[in-house]
Amino acid sequence: MMRDTGLAGKIALVTGAGGGIGAAVVRQLLEEGARVVAIDLEAPGLVAKDNLRAEALDVRDSAAVEALVGQVEREWGPIDLGANVAGILATGLIAETDDATWRNVFAVNTDGVFHVSRALARRMTPRRRGSIVTVSSNAAGIPRHAMAAYAASKAATTMFTRCLGLELAPHGIRCNIVAPGSTLTPMQTGMWADDQGAARVIAGSLETYKAGIPLGKLATPEDVADAVVFLLSDRAGHITMSDLYVDGGATQRA
Repeated sequence: MMRDTGLAGKIALVTGAGGGIGAAVVRQLLEEGARVVAIDLEAPGLVAKDNLRAEALDVRDSAAVEALVGQVEREWGPIDLGANVAGILATGLIAETDDATWRNVFAVNTDGVFHVSRALARRMTPRRRGSIVTVSSNAAGIPRHAMAAYAASKAATTMFTRCLGLELAPHGIRCNIVAPGSTLTPMQTGMWADDQGAARVIAGSLETYKAGIPLGKLATPEDVADAVVFLLSDRAGHITMSDLYVDGGATQRA
């Protein structure tokens, strides 16, 4: 008999839910019976149901994050699951990166995770239960050409989440990271110049010191969501502060 995931009936808050990995996480949590608050900069185009609500939220806004989390808890009940998926990409050489671009990447990718995780931690701690998963990137663990702002923001977010996990572990709250590689989302395809983009990513690039993907394929959003939902679930009940790479072996590390 398969072990229950423990997700049914739990309230989950998912940022970056408007598409890609975030939308896949929402779908899988709903399939597991969770009640989901789907959040993005513009409210995701989802039909509100008893087990689903879509909300607009700028994760860069600390006060707005606190207000929304408080509202959900008053109206729906305690949030036991959090998935930080919201993120943006900026590419360009360091010498050509302006201050505004650098700050905005960190504001979304790092500050946003801090704001949401802090709001959840404040409420989960007295209840002594909860699980938070942050979607980072394999770029957090390996240098990437013309992606310094993105890689640095994700590296900061990864270490923040591990530190959060260390602080919250005594309260029975688990915090983990999923680090995707190249995934079939608009963020990825937006970097392609033509229909050979996928083939080039899979093959790698000596010119930019980028390894290819040993499995010979890109991830789908569902591949990454599988890992997120697993780590949120009771099946990962003794896993915390883990950094799980879901990149087809591209970085050749665990």
